Amino acid sequence: MPESQVEARTPGAKRAGEGEHYFELAKLNHIMGGPEYSSANGTCVEGERMMVALMRMPVGTGAEPHSHPNEQWIFLVEGALESEVGGKRQRVEAGSVIYVPSNVVHSTKVVGDRDVVFFTVKDTSHGLHGIKQ
Repeated sequence: MPESQVEARTPGAKRAGEGEHYFELAKLNHIMGGPEYSSANGTCVEGERMMVALMRMPVGTGAEPHSHPNEQWIFLVEGALESEVGGKRQRVEAGSVIYVPSNVVHSTKVVGDRDVVFFTVKDTSHGLHGIKQ
């Protein structure tokens, strides 16, 4: 298979092909961020060494405890989360960043009266989805 047609590690995600540099996230295929443990839904683009995703979590939902071999950065665009990373719990508001080291158990719950929108970045040593704990 030519490199420009390499499949994404994450089922349903977009894999950046040769010469592809711009992506309209709203027009890409929507996927679940963690089908077995999370309500996050949105779009994901994978490159050779990094992936990005723009996800939404409805009010009152969240992500059950899970981990993954790749580290993760989560930038909260809208809303608020009650987040737990490695046993440390904190309320996180829009404009904040959460860092999740590789293989560290973490979870979230949407708090307040609005959905959460977050932009996340992970390395491609593993797909977008984690492992439920």
